[in-house]
Amino acid sequence: MKHTDEEIERAAERYRLLTETLDPEVTQADDLSDLRAVATAAEATRHDEARLREAVETARAHGRSWNHIAAALGVSRQAARQRFRPAEMTQARS
Repeated sequence: MKHTDEEIERAAERYRLLTETLDPEVTQADDLSDLRAVATAAEATRHDEARLREAVETARAHGRSWNHIAAALGVSRQAARQRFRPAEMTQARS
């Protein structure tokens, strides 16, 4: 989603006004450790998903069958293909 320069300037001004009115001595802050834990876990999941996708691509490049990859993943061959088949191959079949 792109924003215009004017929208960005207005947002920057709102942020400036907000930061000028906050007093760290009296401002109460919520404990966000639970949300930080969610964000950390989500980032780890994205990283692990990228590593898994790369490992599957490498296995395919080395000639491994979808049956072998599915067995390593603990899923059906169809599930492995649907999840990891390159998008252009999926679109070509549509």
